[in-house]
Amino acid sequence: MSKRDYYEVLGVARDASQDEIKRAYRRLARQYHPDVNKDDPQAAEKFKEITEAYEVLSDPEKRRRYDQFGHEDPMQGMGAGAGAGASGFDGFGDFGSFSDIFDMFFGGGGRRGPQRGQDLEYELEVEFEEAAFGTDKEIQVPRTETCSHCGGSGARPGTRPETCPTCHGTGEQQTVVTTPFGRMINRRVCPACQGRGVRIPHPCPECGGKGRRRVRRTVRIHVPPGVDTGTRLRIPGGGELSPNGGPPGDLHIVVRVKPHEVFERDGIHVYVDVPLTFVQAALGDEIEVPTLDGKVKLRIPEGTQTGTSFRLRGKGIPKLGNPNQRGDEHVRVHVITPTRLTERQKQLLREFGNELGETPHEQARTFIERMKSAFLGDR
Repeated sequence: MSKRDYYEVLGVARDASQDEIKRAYRRLARQYHPDVNKDDPQAAEKFKEITEAYEVLSDPEKRRRYDQFGHEDPMQGMGAGAGAGASGFDGFGDFGSFSDIFDMFFGGGGRRGPQRGQDLEYELEVEFEEAAFGTDKEIQVPRTETCSHCGGSGARPGTRPETCPTCHGTGEQQTVVTTPFGRMINRRVCPACQGRGVRIPHPCPECGGKGRRRVRRTVRIHVPPGVDTGTRLRIPGGGELSPNGGPPGDLHIVVRVKPHEVFERDGIHVYVDVPLTFVQAALGDEIEVPTLDGKVKLRIPEGTQTGTSFRLRGKGIPKLGNPNQRGDEHVRVHVITPTRLTERQKQLLREFGNELGETPHEQARTFIERMKSAFLGDR
């Protein structure tokens, strides 16, 4: 059976560009690859025909001879021409290496483009007031940076890297793999130069030829007002360097706020517990209470009960991103029962109780009777 025209096989015009030929091959290879199209018994033969056509038309010299002689090229069969292998699948390397085929079906393989460096994370502990009003901090961050001694070349100053003799500067080694579909060219990172394409005959004494050094870098951090435990601050480009010329990663600062001896925090609001004497709670008083801005006066009305809360507007935490908006401070008062009373003090309290007209037990009994009446009725 005579062979079909290679241009017809790929479905392209005779004046098609190399990009058009490559796109056509990729599309047809995806459609007829035996591993993808297992239900079509003709897939293997179609794939063989497509690959053979691409092998010729993707090579300028082979294409020129094909355009001149067609399938009757007198040079065909000599060397690595189209159809030279026993299975017709030789020369996948002309497609752009086995890595292109692998990339087509499995999404990887071959050389990658520039990769972004890894991100770094640092936990920063700040005081309660620093978290509330913001601060500036200097931290030491360990990271990999370009060696300043050799400028990143890895070579001792005054010398230069040399082209790797194993891979000839490509950074890759090719191996031929025989499969049921023919020979395929596989590429891997050159083990001699680790993909760098060069060797360092005289390594830099500071970095050992790596071109990079692990250093502790001082970073100045601005902590904005209103941060809380768990707040993350991002420093663009503050992370690790790229392994192959891409952008560096970012530095992420995770804030942890130290607990305060006096204040408790709930979002942008703060709470503080203040003790009152029995006399202050009963008669009322003006007391000083702490706030984040300093002490302020607070009026305690007569008959204040323990657990009563007073609100001081605008004395809380500035809102993150909008420091002009602040939360409130809630002052919770607790009446302190006096202890170690003198006989005189005890006598005065007894007289005070008699003046009230009820003993504490009677007051408690009256309270219980009210509760029963409210929940049980007159049963």
